[in-house]
Amino acid sequence: MLSRKASCDAHGQDSSYFLGWQAYENNPYHQVDNPSGIIQMGLAENQLSFDLLESWLASNPDAVGMKRNGESVFKELALFQDYHGLPAFKNELVKLMSKIRGDKAKFDPKKLVLTAGATSANETLMFCLADPGEAFLLPTPYYPGFDRDLKWRPDVEIVPIHCSSSNGFRITMPALEEAYERAQRLNLKVKGVLVTNPSNPLGTTLTRDELNHLITFAIAKRIHIMSDEIYSGTVFDSPRFISITEAVMDRNLEDTDLWSRIHIVYSLSKDLGLPGFRVGMIYSNNETVVAAATKMSSFGLISSQTQFLLANMLADKKFTCKYMKENGKRLKKRMEMLVSGLKMAGVRCLKSNAGLFCWVDMRHLLVSNTFEAEKELWKKIIFEVGLNISPGSSCHCTEPGWFRVCFANMSEDTLQVSLRRIKAFVESNISGCSQQQQRRGSIIGKWVSKLSSSDPEPDR
Repeated sequence: MLSRKASCDAHGQDSSYFLGWQAYENNPYHQVDNPSGIIQMGLAENQLSFDLLESWLASNPDAVGMKRNGESVFKELALFQDYHGLPAFKNELVKLMSKIRGDKAKFDPKKLVLTAGATSANETLMFCLADPGEAFLLPTPYYPGFDRDLKWRPDVEIVPIHCSSSNGFRITMPALEEAYERAQRLNLKVKGVLVTNPSNPLGTTLTRDELNHLITFAIAKRIHIMSDEIYSGTVFDSPRFISITEAVMDRNLEDTDLWSRIHIVYSLSKDLGLPGFRVGMIYSNNETVVAAATKMSSFGLISSQTQFLLANMLADKKFTCKYMKENGKRLKKRMEMLVSGLKMAGVRCLKSNAGLFCWVDMRHLLVSNTFEAEKELWKKIIFEVGLNISPGSSCHCTEPGWFRVCFANMSEDTLQVSLRRIKAFVESNISGCSQQQQRRGSIIGKWVSKLSSSDPEPDR
């Protein structure tokens, strides 16, 4: 009686990434009311700088009250707005994008399409760039939500670009070629490559070499490059962030056909910590893509009230500069707190310089080098340790034992509680393994001793 779309389970809601959230929601940690509950470390949310945002709001009552120069603009904002968005807001967004990129690249507000969050932006771009059954290449590990954004409604296939811990999960030309050849063997037409820069879940920025590999590859295959740059303002350490736009410009390719195949997704969910405001955007040099995406955006618009408020906030350059600088300091401090605490527990992380999470190596805690063992470890961490973290398999990592652990969506006290839990778990796990090995050694020793005593010719 229902459509195939309504009946299918391609949304990805049954992946371990989302199942961990369900476990948390059924038993959420609270310092007083539920101190033994599950701590949410699977949510990439930035709650570290809300005091700065709230301070600005308190100092700017006109923006909050929908006033301009003391006069109400409520009626103007409440009436119908077309889907192009408020010009003042789009002008401030492109200025912010340029500022975050160190003014290495300039952006034109006419090439910007507003969407209700980055999820909507990614899906809209898929509708514009690929037909059902065609494919995009994605380097692993990648954000689990892409399975939903690309596949559920657009029906686009994902072909993984397998990256390895041996080089820090960096993108290589052989890995790109291998993924493309695999897609061809599957009779899939490759339309482009989608990367997150900075990476979710790695927390690293793409290197100049990686960006050049992508550019060279896209030129050779005549395909699109989609760069999801929603974490670009969270870079807190070197190396600096290099946008795909800057990388293409540095190779003087603006006048080539590649320029029209470069597309950026951005939002204010991570950099400003405003996921509830649902502010996303597409930036493309392709006029046809911009026109089509603008029409599609009517299915998921940003409210005029939100645009008005944020246009005023972003226009305050003194505030935005202070916010980005201070937020970066706080992210770095919090990341170092997590990495240091995990190190004390005997757990290492991939070196990161951006994002709201760390890519944590727990391979030494697996009972075997399998994804089944990873799943069992993940279940223990959720239900016994009381931490919701995202297993690498949910991010399509090719190596079992890696986990994404978020650090910016909780208080410092809660992070310390989580670190104490991890330390206790690792110590008990190692102690248990040691005792098991001792018992096994004792049994083997007795068995060897028995064999030796019964050997009729021990010296032969």
